[in-house]
Amino acid sequence: MPADARYSQGQEATAFLARHHELLVHGKWIPAHGRRLGLVDPSSGNDIGTSAAADATDVDLAVKSARKALDGPWASFTSAERGACIWRIADLIAANAQQLTEMEVLNSGLPIGVAGFMIRHLIPDYLRYYAGWPSKIHGLTIPAAPLGKRPGEALTYTLREPIGVVGAIVPWNAPLLMAVLKLAPALATGCAIVLKPAEFTPCTALRLGELCLEAGIPEGVVNVITGLGEVAGAALAAHDGVDKIAFTGSTETGRAIVRAAAGNLKKVTLELGGKSPVLIFPDADLQRAIQGAAHACFFVQGQNCMAGTRLFVHENVYDEVVTGICAAAGALKIGASMDAATEFGPLVSASQLERVAEFVSAGNREGARLVHGGHAIERAGFYFEPTVFTDVRPDMTPVRNEIFGPVLCVERFSDAEVENTIRSANSTIYGLSGSVWTRDLGTALRVVRLIDAGQVSVNCHGAIDSAIPFGGNKQSGWGREFGMEGLDSYLKTKAITITW
Repeated sequence: MPADARYSQGQEATAFLARHHELLVHGKWIPAHGRRLGLVDPSSGNDIGTSAAADATDVDLAVKSARKALDGPWASFTSAERGACIWRIADLIAANAQQLTEMEVLNSGLPIGVAGFMIRHLIPDYLRYYAGWPSKIHGLTIPAAPLGKRPGEALTYTLREPIGVVGAIVPWNAPLLMAVLKLAPALATGCAIVLKPAEFTPCTALRLGELCLEAGIPEGVVNVITGLGEVAGAALAAHDGVDKIAFTGSTETGRAIVRAAAGNLKKVTLELGGKSPVLIFPDADLQRAIQGAAHACFFVQGQNCMAGTRLFVHENVYDEVVTGICAAAGALKIGASMDAATEFGPLVSASQLERVAEFVSAGNREGARLVHGGHAIERAGFYFEPTVFTDVRPDMTPVRNEIFGPVLCVERFSDAEVENTIRSANSTIYGLSGSVWTRDLGTALRVVRLIDAGQVSVNCHGAIDSAIPFGGNKQSGWGREFGMEGLDSYLKTKAITITW
């Protein structure tokens, strides 16, 4: 592990990252059949360790382990016992927050302030929310009269049962949070899980597997398989022993997962890409709207699915907003992710840096006006400036596509163009998130109904809470996470009728 004076990680984080990481299958660490993969610190570009690369044989072992656990001791846990286990996982994450935060920062490049908030607050809160659900999952009695029976001659009721073995494939942008978003509802409903983290960022998922065992989750209920998406992820998506795939990632990969899942028609939930619109009306609190719009795009370097990367601004305040956004972008403290003062850190990898640069080059070629940023930052690591384009058209490459980087495309509209602007905002293949900035309640209520997205906020962007359902329309996904709706895809309904 390279020494770097900027980093102050503790010995536990350092020791974990330096381990010879293997696969967690049925409560034991086992070697993988594939080659090892290097892990890199995005802030410096330095190597920080290696991880195992599972192949189809390893995936098969993990799926069989999950099935054995599902049919074994896990099935005998009461709802209260399942809830207590999930609560203990939350407590253990909170108790190990410093180690987990430092590992997350070094492995993914998340700024330490962001990673710390997720791991100290958001993730434990989410787990505790779902810890309360196992005792509240129940069926219904139905006043039916099947087979010509009269009332009182038949009893029909439903059971809500775990769907079975869940294959969870999660991305690299907030690795531990993404893993827990799948883990908590799977455990609450009584499922067993095979978790496949992104090849760039496996470390906190592996530590999470250890903490699940420490919390009393039986062996095999939680298995962690690391490796390449096109190998381990593809094998998991296609495996006939998997009953459901829960995936977060790109729309392109989501399509591949749907094709792979067709073999046994397993259930699939997808949380995919976004190109979320932000609309600022002239009566908005402009200081708040400018800061909110900048944060919506540049939060975690634009590497989040609900990033507000398309900004529509009323012509009366257009110049003021663009000037303010550029000033906000320029004021961001750019630096290494382990530095507590950093507000804007690196992209996750060299390949992601290249991807963002290619989209910016396309915008320049196609005639967009670059008003801020637009270049890779000359320093160790994978840094790209927060970037703002104006004079864009809906057909331009950076406007149409999810970049997953800090690139904002700004358009103007007039009073007469509000309806057309909303149609333009809806004209992408995506429909994940969006926000409206106005003091006028009538405007807000009218526009939020017209935006085709699974989540729309007023005078804020990307409102997240354990109880608020989250997911996309169109090619932004299938199903919902968070809240009561987040349990549905992990359950199946059985109808039972008794006659006499």
